[in-house]
Amino acid sequence: MKSKILVFIQFGAILLLALPLGTPTKNFALGMVFIVIGLVVGILALRKNRLGNFNIRPDIKEDCTLITDGIYAYIRHPMYASVLTGMLGVTILYLNTYTLFVYGILVINMLVKMFYEERLWQCEGEAYKEYAKNTARLIPKLF
Repeated sequence: MKSKILVFIQFGAILLLALPLGTPTKNFALGMVFIVIGLVVGILALRKNRLGNFNIRPDIKEDCTLITDGIYAYIRHPMYASVLTGMLGVTILYLNTYTLFVYGILVINMLVKMFYEERLWQCEGEAYKEYAKNTARLIPKLF
């Protein structure tokens, strides 16, 4: 149930950010840069992840495999990074109190979802623990 609630909050926040609720700011170029980076990261992650291995919920699928190459060699959660980066771009485009608030909810939700998923992976054995020691969560060399 926790997984479904986290996904519901995630998509609700994305939907609220995606609604055109104002005039884009003067930060159009910067916002678009973040949106494009988010899309590229997401595409790189999807290229490495076969469809049966991918799960929108943080639950670990039966018979899934741990991916440690490609973009996954640098960050453990490239899809989360993709969503957060792309939605940061949208937040920058329509910068106001509302978008900052909704983006904050999205960030908190994604962090909860990420740490929940990592706890589940820890139960899968030593391979994930070793992988986690050598890769960042979202931002290479930082976090």
